[in-house]
Amino acid sequence: MRYPLLIMDFDGTLADSFPFFCQVFNQLAQQHGFRPVAGDEVAALRQCSVRQIARQLGLPLWKLPRVARHFTQLMHDAPDSAPLFPGVGAVLDQLLQQGVTLALVSSNVRRNVARSLGEARLARFAAVECGSALLGKAHRLRQVAQRCQVRPEQAIYVGDQQADGDAARRAGMAFAAVSWGYASLDSLRPCQPVHCLHQVEDFLLLGRPGGHRPIMA
Repeated sequence: MRYPLLIMDFDGTLADSFPFFCQVFNQLAQQHGFRPVAGDEVAALRQCSVRQIARQLGLPLWKLPRVARHFTQLMHDAPDSAPLFPGVGAVLDQLLQQGVTLALVSSNVRRNVARSLGEARLARFAAVECGSALLGKAHRLRQVAQRCQVRPEQAIYVGDQQADGDAARRAGMAFAAVSWGYASLDSLRPCQPVHCLHQVEDFLLLGRPGGHRPIMA
């Protein structure tokens, strides 16, 4: 099925920020009082949800927004921290040229997203919601669908973490899981993604070409 509205996550879906995340993770742990991670633990943690990781590392959920803000600031201070995955820019441009309606919902801040995607490309997205809580994207997804005049069930959210799949489900949307993000693809299967994407060109299978037409009753 092709969807009238294709909503993208950013980190781990469009941008390869996971290496930078690993680089600064223990700095964040030291400054915010949770357990650091050894290199040989990373693969196992990629099988876990955000809640499970927080529990294992002794990170209270109420601290997550503060840690996330610190991470996005560190990212802003490091210009090469979130390069697009190879081919992402060309695929997004092709989708836009075909008239597919694109939107973005991310917990990252807009200035980081715009630096990676480019202001000109981002301006062609029908809606951009940045700075959402890691565990609170469902409300933003519903807002985007409403702004684009699309019923939630006719939109799809593409992401790389269980929190993305959970948000899509709560918003009444389909979910597509990428295989190259922060979490492993196996860990995303309980979210019952309607598509599992193995290369960035698979984005082209999701969007309905031909321009945006409001479809709300």
